[in-house]
Amino acid sequence: MSKPPSHQREQLLFSITPPRRSSPPEDAQRIATVTVERLKQLDLDALIVYDIDDESDRNPDERPFLYLPTQDHGDFHARHLTEWDRPVVIYRCVGKYDSTQLETWLAAQDPELVSTVFVGASSSSKQVLTSLAEAQAVWRNTCPELPLGSVAIPERHSGSGREHERMLRKQRRGASFFVTQVVYDADAAKSMVSDYFYACHDQGQEPAPVIFTLSVCGSLKTLAFLQWLGVDVPAWMRNDLQRSEDPLSVSFEHCVATAAELAAYCRRLGAPFGFNVESVSIRRAEIDASVRLAERLRAG
Repeated sequence: MSKPPSHQREQLLFSITPPRRSSPPEDAQRIATVTVERLKQLDLDALIVYDIDDESDRNPDERPFLYLPTQDHGDFHARHLTEWDRPVVIYRCVGKYDSTQLETWLAAQDPELVSTVFVGASSSSKQVLTSLAEAQAVWRNTCPELPLGSVAIPERHSGSGREHERMLRKQRRGASFFVTQVVYDADAAKSMVSDYFYACHDQGQEPAPVIFTLSVCGSLKTLAFLQWLGVDVPAWMRNDLQRSEDPLSVSFEHCVATAAELAAYCRRLGAPFGFNVESVSIRRAEIDASVRLAERLRAG
């Protein structure tokens, strides 16, 4: 983004993942071209390109969807998403890169077009090349005009009641917007935003926009993957998805209702916010439903 998400306009973003590392350049370009054509109609404020990491250190249970290394997301953007003429948010799982790699990449970006979200290690035991705090220091010393975002996790707030404190620390280190993990529990997200908003108020600090991530769920395997990722899917919602003949439609309507609830609460509170739509599955039906969800959210 040329700027962090606006406090006036309620942002709409859409997330994609680069093709597999084994994909030849012509396939990567074909995927990029189809993606751009499909998303241009959505009037998005930005496109997110995820940096996928193996998180088996965080959860020892079998991963429902096999982890497959993807092409470097920065290279995918630079080489294949040239037809995308709107802002892009490039994720960086900073532990995979040394400080020189991060510095080189940051220095090459155009702050008018590119923002980044730094993601820390998936567990405290994971070996990393660069910590989140070190990466933030590299950003400050290299390209502080590049908008920097960070991750916020409502489930972590439900457990500790302190996620808003993490957000404040990240904001002091330069974060100008937050993107949440997938939200299925609106109450947890509202509690996190409320604590963060009022903590900012008490400290005389302007709250940064919080972008809520929504993702449809079209199968029990996708549901299992969401839970493996740490997404809190309430029991009543799990029951609905597990017993429905059309879980994709059920989850779609749940995402719409969740978005309406979060939007109404943030507007009443006066907290800047937006939505990010993604599909954690590569199934065509779920990707298509994600595009329809973004269309629905943009239409209001």
